[in-house]
Amino acid sequence: MTDDTTPAPAPAADDEEVVVHAPAGSLRGRWSDGVARFAGIPFAAAPVGPLRFMPPGAPPRWDGVREARHFGPICPQNPSLMDALFGGEAERWDEDCLFLNVWTTDPSPAEPLPVMVWIHGGGFEMGSGSSPLYHGERFAHSDVVYVSINYRLGSLGFLELGGLDPALAGSGNNGLRDQVAALEWVRDNISAFGGDAGNVTIFGESAGAMSTALLMCMPSARGLFHRVVVQSGSIGSAREPERAHGDAEEFLGHLGLDPAERAATVTALRDLPVAEMLAAHGRMSAARMADPEELIARFDNPLAFLPFRPVRDGDTVPHEPLAEVAGGAAAGIPLLVGTNLEEWKLFAMMAPSPQDTEALLGRMKLLTDEPDATLAAYLAEQPGASPAEVECAALTDVVFRVPATDLADAQAPHAPVWQYRFDWRSPALGGILGAAHALEIPFVFDLVEDHRLHVLVGPEAPVELARGMHEAWVAFASGRSPEVPGAEWPARSEGTRPVLCMGDGFTLCEDPQGATRALWTELP
Repeated sequence: MTDDTTPAPAPAADDEEVVVHAPAGSLRGRWSDGVARFAGIPFAAAPVGPLRFMPPGAPPRWDGVREARHFGPICPQNPSLMDALFGGEAERWDEDCLFLNVWTTDPSPAEPLPVMVWIHGGGFEMGSGSSPLYHGERFAHSDVVYVSINYRLGSLGFLELGGLDPALAGSGNNGLRDQVAALEWVRDNISAFGGDAGNVTIFGESAGAMSTALLMCMPSARGLFHRVVVQSGSIGSAREPERAHGDAEEFLGHLGLDPAERAATVTALRDLPVAEMLAAHGRMSAARMADPEELIARFDNPLAFLPFRPVRDGDTVPHEPLAEVAGGAAAGIPLLVGTNLEEWKLFAMMAPSPQDTEALLGRMKLLTDEPDATLAAYLAEQPGASPAEVECAALTDVVFRVPATDLADAQAPHAPVWQYRFDWRSPALGGILGAAHALEIPFVFDLVEDHRLHVLVGPEAPVELARGMHEAWVAFASGRSPEVPGAEWPARSEGTRPVLCMGDGFTLCEDPQGATRALWTELP
């Protein structure tokens, strides 16, 4: 072991130890299959005791060499059926959860390597940076220093308590604050792992994509990243403050606490066992999902089934995030953004779909004042589509595709923007998933050959598609145009809407599904 401030040379043999000397302190990781992995690195103070509901504190430092060979605990969360679907197993959780992980092939390269920081999805209430679905070996082998992070979830990360105690104002954005703290740690320490702190790409899917989109306009995140990938997530996901305060009161009701007794309620919340908070979260979610139609009508937002989301508080998150981006808040930051063809099929597995036209029109009325014209437009694009298929297409558009297009429109005047649509339909589970939400992740991570993910993509998913997508993401993070085999993929230009459709191969399309897009957004 070395004691100076120069990173030790990486060993060549598998399963040997490797040590780096970062400003935060020295770390001992594990070298295997040509990749050094450093796991369970704390990037902020443990958010426990008096720090519960508070912004992330300064990261710890240590003397000597800290073991970094095992993943840290993940944020407390209720069990999810999605774990099995996405190839995961139950991970150990603890309120002390603010850890990140680094994969690299060379802690001391001749030239610093691009950095990619992954922000996991899970509806802001589940998931982790250590899930097997998000391991970074393939990115490391592609000459990227890859980082995955945890952040606080559910009521620990997104319960807005400023209405009870002004000192807790902004607690509804603590999960986002954690992400900023992780990026600050990357800025200060990633060079010790061979990474270039001046070339950082943030990328994420679902809630992770909602996060990366919001980070584009957050003042506290400026300068911490240089490129953004948004996979199936909306910058419009954040709640209004009034809605966040109402959600907090609803949560307190499920805990049996009285928001009128402010001081006593805050004290009780700080002292509550995490298991009780998770149980209340489960009751709140179940109550909302008991009647999806009433839920959308009550909240006027299909995302209302997620009781904990970021807050447009005007401090951590601007009041109008999309307008901020359109105004140049992320000027000079290239964007890669896209969605999947049939996003809503994943969520349709959890709630009954309409069985006839009358029921479909009833649900359409919750989304638009012109349900008949909307139905006609979707049937024109998909002749013979069933009511369930039309609902899937409409909700895919409202929740995912149109917001992605709006973000692309907003950023295109200020930086290069590339847009994609993932069309490949999975044969797994009898084909019920189609090109559903999250299906693109094993392709981006080039993991379709991992047997643990065959339940999601099947045993014969197209490897060429995965390699092409993975290499395009790496090229983007490296500062190049994202190129794919057999097709051009130009950035947005004035008057054009090029979208790369990713299915059995790669096909460049101009404004695909343009008629239904125009239903929800005005043409430029």
